[in-house]
Amino acid sequence: MKRVDVIVLGAGAAGLMAGIEAARRGRSVLVVDHAAKAGEKIRISGGGRCNFTNLGISADRFLSKNPRFALSALKRYTQWDFIGRLDAAGIGWHEKTLGQLFCDGSAKEVVALLLADLAAAGGELWLSCSLGAVRRTGGGFTVETSRGQVAAASVIAATGGKSIPKMGATGYAYQIAESFGLPIVETRPALVPLTFAEQELQWMAPLAGVSVQGRASCGRIGFDEAVLFTHRGLSGPAILQISSYWREGQAVSLNLVPGQDGFATLRAAKQENSRALLRTALARLVPEKLARHIEADLGLEAQIGTLSNAVLERVAGRLRDWSLVPVGSEGYRTAEVTLGGVDTDGLDARTMEAKGVPGLYFVGEVVDVTGWLGGYNFQWAWSSGWAAGQVA
Repeated sequence: MKRVDVIVLGAGAAGLMAGIEAARRGRSVLVVDHAAKAGEKIRISGGGRCNFTNLGISADRFLSKNPRFALSALKRYTQWDFIGRLDAAGIGWHEKTLGQLFCDGSAKEVVALLLADLAAAGGELWLSCSLGAVRRTGGGFTVETSRGQVAAASVIAATGGKSIPKMGATGYAYQIAESFGLPIVETRPALVPLTFAEQELQWMAPLAGVSVQGRASCGRIGFDEAVLFTHRGLSGPAILQISSYWREGQAVSLNLVPGQDGFATLRAAKQENSRALLRTALARLVPEKLARHIEADLGLEAQIGTLSNAVLERVAGRLRDWSLVPVGSEGYRTAEVTLGGVDTDGLDARTMEAKGVPGLYFVGEVVDVTGWLGGYNFQWAWSSGWAAGQVA
């Protein structure tokens, strides 16, 4: 039987970070993953350039039953700490938008850096190795693997959530938590496109590919980013963001002209050329295909000069507040992260250790901490992995 001080289950962002930090403390560390390659979510993120963190990290940009839980780890290992790590390795980066930081080159550079750091610290990595039961034995744990049993003083569960199952995502870490009596907050897909009923899709599908800079809102929360029409419904950054807050039965409100006075634009177009069709004026504000749909949907296929200011105000109202009710989402298949997970009530916020189970830690996406789109979830992975690695 192989014996180590720390076994890390999962070789993603959080797992590699935890393994590196534990090994740097002189602990014997083994990182195990059933995938053939480490850090696959890192590799594909940001279009292959890895949106590795965000300049605007703050607790209010994370969803959790206890949003303040993430503060300890995020404050002790910040975005600036990870940026410094990349700078020291000579990995170039840039801000794209809204504080989102991306590699100048390939995301593979980040994976290579983490693997090099793990090896330099003396950590061992087993890939293409499936994981089984985790049991408490004596003063430590025994983990079943396809390469045989591993005995460890500490176990760090970092196998992620259920999102993107084609990459091997499973609910394995939740099973571990439940086997040790830890509560689980109900999980659901997050940062995911929303889908609509057949009657809506009849008009949405022809708009597939149309994108507009808008605002998507649900209740009191809203996001100003791109909205994309698809064959299944709505996507784009604003929709992915609001999907984390949306629940079945709720409406999503779209503002297609944030920061603009739609009524003033339409009234000016009427004064300039009263014979122009409404769609022509609308095309000053939204893409032409969308302008044609709004015109037809409102039954106003007419010259703008024939429309009263009251009617134009109604048109502008549609642009400002278009209420749509999704029937669901595209699910874990395309979800970037999993909402919910191991209940933070059962974990120590400073160490990520399970209360009542000394030596057992949960980090990254498996925990009930979910960030906004734009590098927040990677920062949570770095920070929570780092926190566990300091003590495991």
